[in-house]
Amino acid sequence: MKIAGERKTTEDVLDIYRSKIDTIPDDVWDRTPPGGGWSFAEVYSHIMQGTLLSTMAAERCTQSNCRPTDSRMNWLGRAVLFFGRFPVRIKEPERVAEKMPALKISKEEARNMIIKCRQRLETIMPLILNPENDGRIAHPRMGMMTAGQWLKFIRIHLQHHLKQIKRIENKFSV
Repeated sequence: MKIAGERKTTEDVLDIYRSKIDTIPDDVWDRTPPGGGWSFAEVYSHIMQGTLLSTMAAERCTQSNCRPTDSRMNWLGRAVLFFGRFPVRIKEPERVAEKMPALKISKEEARNMIIKCRQRLETIMPLILNPENDGRIAHPRMGMMTAGQWLKFIRIHLQHHLKQIKRIENKFSV
């Protein structure tokens, strides 16, 4: 998928996240689901923080301050971007969980984070489209990625967590 297509699909997925907020009952929004796991609030916190950090990484790739490297993505990164999904359920790395813990945010905070994600995408798109901006920044699990690869990762990561939202909905019979 081309950069413009990735952006459109990413925005479509953000629309799904935004519309789902209104369908989740307030009394279960921040409750831990039966059997454990993250609440809806924690998933939204994680995914929106991850999206914002990924847009920052993509933007850094477009700046001239990236150290030159010949390093590329590792096998996991290549597989994820090639297939457009995570091959298995993967637990987030501990250092990522420490850097951006999943918090029980309010619905309003989730809405505001979605708006921030959209604004960041708007800001970085002209930079990503410039072919001269080809720096790489390391992903914690997938290796060195370009701005375009970070954009694709954002979309894949957002779609991945929609499955988690569905599992939580099923646990609460929402």
